[in-house]
Amino acid sequence: MESAELIALLREVREGVRARNPQNGQSPFEVPLADLMPLVHARDSAFGKVAAIGTVNPRSGGLANALVQGWKRLVARVLDWHVREQVEFNRQMVACVDASIEALTETNRVLSELEQTEIQVLRSVADLQGSFHHRTTLMDASYRDAMLSQHTQYLAVLDQSSLDIQKRLWADLERIRLEYERLIFSELRTIRQRAEVRGAASRTGPADERREHAHSPLPFDYGRFAERFRGSEEYVKSSQQFYLPYFSACRKVLDIGCGRGEFLETMHDAGVPAKGIDLSEESVAICRYKGMEAETADLFDYLDGLPEASLDGIFCSQVVEHLPPGRLPEMIKLCASRLARDGVIALETPNPECLAIFATHFYLDPTHHRPVPYTLLAFYLEEFGVGKIEVKKLSPAVESMPSLASLPEDFREAFFGGLDYAILGKKL
Repeated sequence: MESAELIALLREVREGVRARNPQNGQSPFEVPLADLMPLVHARDSAFGKVAAIGTVNPRSGGLANALVQGWKRLVARVLDWHVREQVEFNRQMVACVDASIEALTETNRVLSELEQTEIQVLRSVADLQGSFHHRTTLMDASYRDAMLSQHTQYLAVLDQSSLDIQKRLWADLERIRLEYERLIFSELRTIRQRAEVRGAASRTGPADERREHAHSPLPFDYGRFAERFRGSEEYVKSSQQFYLPYFSACRKVLDIGCGRGEFLETMHDAGVPAKGIDLSEESVAICRYKGMEAETADLFDYLDGLPEASLDGIFCSQVVEHLPPGRLPEMIKLCASRLARDGVIALETPNPECLAIFATHFYLDPTHHRPVPYTLLAFYLEEFGVGKIEVKKLSPAVESMPSLASLPEDFREAFFGGLDYAILGKKL
């Protein structure tokens, strides 16, 4: 390789490196390329010395000079065998220097390529780092959005939970208020009944003792008695849902002996106009407090004051057994005469065919006269123009007396069937 070509190649490599890496020809890690020019100059000088071996210094012309030059050449040829190895060694050393220069030049070229690769890698790393920061920013934004969404959902759930708690709290407060008001009604009823009993006792005379009065005041709280032995309002109201299909088409219904107003509530919930009457002022007050239409009245006086055929429905639950037997047909006659054609009547009373009522239920109530067989009620109804008679057994005795389940089914149904029965009919 010629010196000029080698020098040109080195310059080209250096300029290329400097053009691609403007940082003063150095990589980001400041690794400079080796400068090979001094080594090239030293190689050229040594090569010139090797080339001069065996030559003589030139001199000006002339005979003397020709003789001296001839002598020198003769001496050189004579000494050629002695310096031949030194000349060969010098030439090999120059060849070694050439190989070293070529190797170093290749090393510089590789280093330059590595430098460019390093720059590309660093740029790629910078690009990746920028992309990473960008994605991290996006992830931070997404994370913030997700956290904000979760926070919003949490607040919504918290608000809904607070609303539910408030609703339950108000419902509990309303229930407590109703219980307190019922308690107040009960206490007031007890006070009035005791006052009436004492007043009646102070006014009783021989004439009063001889006059029969079917509805004399009781010396105990009958409302509390009914609550214990008949059942709660919720229980009675649920059992009276049975009558709803029979009265759903009616527009003027009378509840005789409305009590606490369970049937009136059932009619009200179904959108059926209904009114109740009862001898108990406390019962009527409870019905009115619930928003039901009710008044204190004797059933015979009230029915007698109504126009004929003015009702299309009459309901009477747990009343006929309280009447003296001689007045029962009078009641049925009045009811039938106040019903319009196709008007509905429903009577509910303890079932005397169920022997269990005599052991437990019927004689618990001291105001009961005697149980009324459904065949007798059916006869009275038919006698006064009510037809399409239906009898339904209610409240199976086995539900309140599980030991009856051990009896044969046919025997149990015949003698221990429903504790109550309902008899229904329509005015012909």
